[in-house]
Amino acid sequence: MNPERALRLKEKYGQTAQTQQKKEMDIGRGPGRNQAMGAHGKPKNMAKTLKRLLAYLGKEKKLILLALFTTLVFTVSSLTASYMLRPIINRFIYFDETQADISGRIAGLLSALLVLAAVYLLAVLGQWLSQRIMLQVSQSALKRMRKELFDKLQTLPIRYFDDHAAGDIMSRFTNDVDAVGELLNTTLIQMVSGAITIVGTIFLMLYTNLILGALTILITPVLVFASRLIVKKGRNAYRSQQKNLGTLNGFVQEMLTGQRVVKAYSHEEIVVDEFSYLNEELMQSQIKAQFRSGIMGPVTHQLCNMGYALTACVGALLVVKRGFDLGGLTVSVNYTRQFNRPINEISMQMNNVFSALAGAERVFEAMDQEPEKRRVDALRPDKIKGDIKVEHVNFGYTPERTILHDLSFYAKPGQKIAFVGSTGAGKTTVTNLLSGFYEIQEGQITIDGMPIENIDKDFLRQNIAMVLQDTHLFTGTVRENIRYGRLDATDEEVIEAAKIASAHSFIMHLEKGYDTVLKQDAANLSQGQRQLLNIARAAISKAPILVLDEATSSVDTRTERHIEEGMDAIMKGRTTLVIAHRLSTVRKSNAIMVLEQGKIIERGTHEELLQAGGRYADLYHEIAQLD
Repeated sequence: MNPERALRLKEKYGQTAQTQQKKEMDIGRGPGRNQAMGAHGKPKNMAKTLKRLLAYLGKEKKLILLALFTTLVFTVSSLTASYMLRPIINRFIYFDETQADISGRIAGLLSALLVLAAVYLLAVLGQWLSQRIMLQVSQSALKRMRKELFDKLQTLPIRYFDDHAAGDIMSRFTNDVDAVGELLNTTLIQMVSGAITIVGTIFLMLYTNLILGALTILITPVLVFASRLIVKKGRNAYRSQQKNLGTLNGFVQEMLTGQRVVKAYSHEEIVVDEFSYLNEELMQSQIKAQFRSGIMGPVTHQLCNMGYALTACVGALLVVKRGFDLGGLTVSVNYTRQFNRPINEISMQMNNVFSALAGAERVFEAMDQEPEKRRVDALRPDKIKGDIKVEHVNFGYTPERTILHDLSFYAKPGQKIAFVGSTGAGKTTVTNLLSGFYEIQEGQITIDGMPIENIDKDFLRQNIAMVLQDTHLFTGTVRENIRYGRLDATDEEVIEAAKIASAHSFIMHLEKGYDTVLKQDAANLSQGQRQLLNIARAAISKAPILVLDEATSSVDTRTERHIEEGMDAIMKGRTTLVIAHRLSTVRKSNAIMVLEQGKIIERGTHEELLQAGGRYADLYHEIAQLD
């Protein structure tokens, strides 16, 4: 990668949150990917995120209590088994051979070992049950989290999806939720078990020998200080790792979906460089995050070994000088290691905690987005006729940049209104506003005399059938994709809609006709065939308002002529708004609006505009010469 290219990539992806925010304001709508790839802003409250995350476990209180009980059984059994070594060593192993009843001691030792084995078996059973129960609890919590996230996405406005990369949103469902799952599955129960072990060990250490117990406890602040120091360093590193992971996922998905464009412009080397840069950024952030969390284990482990050695030495002096029993020394030294072990394990688990909390922050960030505005008292009239009025509308995707300026027009029920103009003139924006995808800043849009903001959004969109320039078909059969326009349509109506859209012929040539399964957005169909299915989907809808946004842009001239009659049948009795570059599509419109820079500069019928000799006439003659 050449230095100049590397510098551009660094400027593109390495910007601060403030620079990113300014850029988003400058670009207006934007394609959205840059936001996903910018910084996430200032760090969130770790305690608040953890509290919110644990709330997902609250609905499984009985199972959690059972898991805590089994964890307690496991921990107490482990501690009890360790303490049982003291009487076993003192009574059956360390004794004066001249006074020994060898056979009796061996029998007693075997009995004690059987009891010890039973206690260890109980500990194993408790640990297995606690892990199995927490697995059930955590998966239920993750199921609710994924559902809440998906449900929330359905309530968000189109603006959110314009401003966020699909790959970054997907990363919240996969990487981020998986990280949370790791925390809830194993890390949480291990940390609880470790905390109980620490408390129990403190009690038994002090009970066994006050001096050795106090010595071990005094070493603990050193371990805690070292852990907190590394935790502080690791928290931001893991947040950066999760952000970079989402960025890379967003880029990969975008490149995969746009692979034809990449190859068409021979940009393979450029996207490889860009991927390499993002991959390098992810690797560096992962190295930093893993190192800062991974170093915690060795540091605390060596501190634990120092504590273990110190306890053993002091304990040996107590045995020699004060007659401390050897069994008590063995148990005390064992408890010293046990006391430090959960501290060490908890510190080792902090990398999972960092990753989970960073992932949870990203999930909650999406959940906390403002949903699409909906009125409780929204209107749902019995019928929509399709009388549309747009009065003095001003709109911009950002306050700093106005797209539509004082836009006014009307469409009576059954009329066909067309919009033509240069790319970026605001034609598609009109349909976005009509469907309620965005809120207007000034002016008013009414349907049958009702302001659209007063109409229930679901009801409004159910009464508007749309054929967009960007085709999208779902995984499923051809029949199911056409029926998506009206789910209660019969098979006969599906076939009739396909015939109207001139799609029936090519459908019947597919391997299984209407039962052919489409995958990966119907990649096995041509762009024109996919568009015909979209038109059929609109044809089957009974919506009184029809929006055709470059509906025939992906079909050739011959196919366009074939479907014109069908389109006329679709539009019959419907109020239709047509956006088209091909002026042949708009000739029969009741009125044609010519937009430039968000303003209607001409309006009239095809003949009237030709006679006026203005912008429309220029466009018509330019296209006629090309034809």
